[in-house]
Parts: sequence; structure tokens; C-alpha cells
Amino acid sequence: MKTFLEVAARGSFVSASERLYVTQSAVSLRIQRLEQALGKRLFERSKAGAELTHAGHEFEKYALSLLKVWEEARQKVGIPDGFRKSLTIGAQFSLWPRLGFRWIDGLQATMPDLSLRLELGMPDRLTRFLTEGSMQVGLMYTPQLRPGLHAEKVMDDELVLATTWPEPTFELTGRYAFINWGEEFVHAHSLAFPELTNPGLTLSLEALGAEFILDRHWAAYLPARYIYKHLEVDSLHLVPDAPKFTLPLWSVWRDDLDPDLLGLAKETLAQATEAARDDQAVVMKKLRTISVQPEVATLGKTREIIRENNSPQPRLL
Repeated sequence: MKTFLEVAARGSFVSASERLYVTQSAVSLRIQRLEQALGKRLFERSKAGAELTHAGHEFEKYALSLLKVWEEARQKVGIPDGFRKSLTIGAQFSLWPRLGFRWIDGLQATMPDLSLRLELGMPDRLTRFLTEGSMQVGLMYTPQLRPGLHAEKVMDDELVLATTWPEPTFELTGRYAFINWGEEFVHAHSLAFPELTNPGLTLSLEALGAEFILDRHWAAYLPARYIYKHLEVDSLHLVPDAPKFTLPLWSVWRDDLDPDLLGLAKETLAQATEAARDDQAVVMKKLRTISVQPEVATLGKTREIIRENNSPQPRLL
């Protein structure tokens, strides 16, 4: 079932094999056995990929339902003694500190008999867990919607330029770590800082890059809410007049989440988000205070994008 849904989402046996960490022949064999059991072809194969047949489209909703029932049973049986309900939350690395962990604190304080499981991953991995039903909600920057999922805007993460030395300037050559925050950031960054477009070091580590630059006395673009605590102890410093970059972040929910649990999760997430916004506001106010320009410029024009049902055309909100 999982293999079928992965091929349906990717439109490719090759891509599905890469995401499932199995060989392409294993994916083909699984689909072949499923088609034999159903007595129908589920995919039309071509050089361009694999497209669902009419029978495939009909079977997709049942595959989702079957996986949902299995995951519900597995999680219900697996709830530890002394706990009444369970919830699995996933997030990208940068969204756990100063946001996700606060969310967990709120959930535990409000519902002590709730068993929690936390996952870490990039959007593709988190979306697969959500689709399969092994995870009920995820925090991510670039959500991809699938049947049975919906996304809600949480907040805008403000990426700011920070250094490890006091009285910083834009002279960063030789001590700048480029953190890849996505295609739009890469493009806007290349226009604003052409001299830093090839710094010799690119990190796809998100906010974990902060630990790297702290140990090596470098500079990088990092989330304002994340570096709040570092500014408080002067281990990081803002660069005056450096442009910011706005990165929207989203929560993605399974539609079948228990209504009472859904309400509690959204309420506690809102509280955690408010605290994160407060941290971010302090940092942005400090940046405006030390800058010559009255308003902090925005690096590039960001768009809030959700890819719906794996459509090649994004839906812009």
C-alpha cells in the first residue's frame, strides 16, 4: 500500500524507489503483485513515468483508508500504560527549537495523559509519514498536500544576518557560511550579495548552522526567533542594515485527527507561536534600532506556496 501511494504521489517508479530506499525492481514487483491481486492495472507505464489508471484512482482512496486503519490500530495498541491518547508530531530541524519544543510543553501541561512521539525530517519525509498515517501533524516550510491533508499558515520566520563577532560589517569574505534556505532564498541572496554567492561552503543544515558558525567565528543567515537567546548572551550579533528574508512556515494536519485532540493541538500551537513571535519581534526591533535605514529591507519577494495533490503547478496563497 505504501509503495503504491508513493508511486502515485511521485508519478515515477524510480522516484518512489529512491524515497523508499529500495530497488526499482522491488517497487515494480510490489505493484505487479498488487495489480495481480486486484485483477486490474493500476498504472500506465511510459518513458515519462507512471500515471494512475481509472482503477488506480479508485483504489487510491481505499489504500489511504487501509493504511489509516492499520496505523490507528498500531498506535492504539502501542499507547503506554497510564496514557489515554497518542499524537505524533514531526518538524524540520529549525522548527523544533523555540517553537516545536514549546508546543510539546503546552501539550504535556494541558493533557498529561497524552502520549507524544516526535519526528524529524525534511518536507518529503514528513509528508510521507502524514500520508501513511504514522504522523498526525507536521511543521514545515514547503508543504506538499496530499488527499486527507490540509495546511494552515503558522507564522513568517524572519531570517537575519548574524555574526559571532561584535560590531559586524558586510565584510564577510572568508568567514561566511551559506545556508541553503530554499530556491527563492538562493536567488534573492545571489542578487543582494553577489560577492558571497560562491563562499566555498554551503550548508543544508537549517538552523543547525548556528552551532557551526559559533564554534568557528563565522556569519550566516539564521531565524530571528532561533538566535534570540544567543543575542541575549552576546554570542551572536546582528549586522546593521542587513536585509532580512521572510520564510513562511506551515502546519500540515491529517483531516481525520480526533476533533478534541485537534482543538487542543491547535490551541497549544497558537500559544507556542505567540511566544516565538515575541522572541522574533525583539530581534527585529534590535536590528531596526542599530540600522541607519528606518525600515529593514526584505531580501527578495517570497511567495507562500503549497503544492496540492502533487500538482506540478503550485497553488499560490
